[in-house]
Amino acid sequence: MIGIFQNSYQFMKLPFCKYHGAGNDFILIDNMSGDHQLSGNQINTMCHRRFGIGADGLMLIESAPLPYSYSMNFYNSDGTAGTMCGNGGRCLVAFAESLGLKDHFFYSIDGAHRAYILEKSGNYTKVRLELNDVEGVRNYDGNSFVVDTGSLHLVKFVSDVQAVDVASEGKFWRWHKDFGKEGINVNFVEILDRGYLFVRTFERGVEDETWACGTGSTAAAIATSVFTGNDLTRWFIQTKGGNLEVEFQKKDNSFRDVFLTGGAVRVFEGEVEI
Repeated sequence: MIGIFQNSYQFMKLPFCKYHGAGNDFILIDNMSGDHQLSGNQINTMCHRRFGIGADGLMLIESAPLPYSYSMNFYNSDGTAGTMCGNGGRCLVAFAESLGLKDHFFYSIDGAHRAYILEKSGNYTKVRLELNDVEGVRNYDGNSFVVDTGSLHLVKFVSDVQAVDVASEGKFWRWHKDFGKEGINVNFVEILDRGYLFVRTFERGVEDETWACGTGSTAAAIATSVFTGNDLTRWFIQTKGGNLEVEFQKKDNSFRDVFLTGGAVRVFEGEVEI
């Protein structure tokens, strides 16, 4: 006799929006009510590009105590808690604006951030996001630098960034023993011209190359300023997925008024059953 068993799982439909910033894509969920508690497995499944929605990461916008307007709760696509995400932060600001939140002073894992809406047109929002000050850029091996822009990055300068096997080279450095058990994000940077860079990034938590990385692009601009001795305060960053801008004020080995600017695009919205 064959028994038929019914599982005891309960399913719920969860509304979401999909955004990208220069091809760096995210699932955005409104959790201002605090009702949604997601497991790492659920997040990983939703971010899976074959069995889920597909994304480099997932963010919940949540309530925060004054003086903050809201908070950013970011997860990597593998379901682990993430560090600061620059492109994700800009997408979160655009999402918050769509929810009717007009003051964009929010809290993330690395502290407070202020952001500004520069332009809105259809599903496109241009966002200027302030990142934390950066102290103590460290030379790693003469041609590489370690920079903390809310996420830890290794910046490696190369002559032809499009020729780099980012998947294998990035994985090697991401897990290198010099960077401990948490590892590091890895950026390969080609200096195209004065103030112009091409950046490709291998991101931990995604464990692959992403089409852009906001904190990585910022780290690349800061590292280039140190590497070249350049006094520029504005940098233009080319990535696989689009263009970004980085600004800062430099004094010795410290960087203040650090801003990341670029587009946040609302791709689609829907409901996922979890």
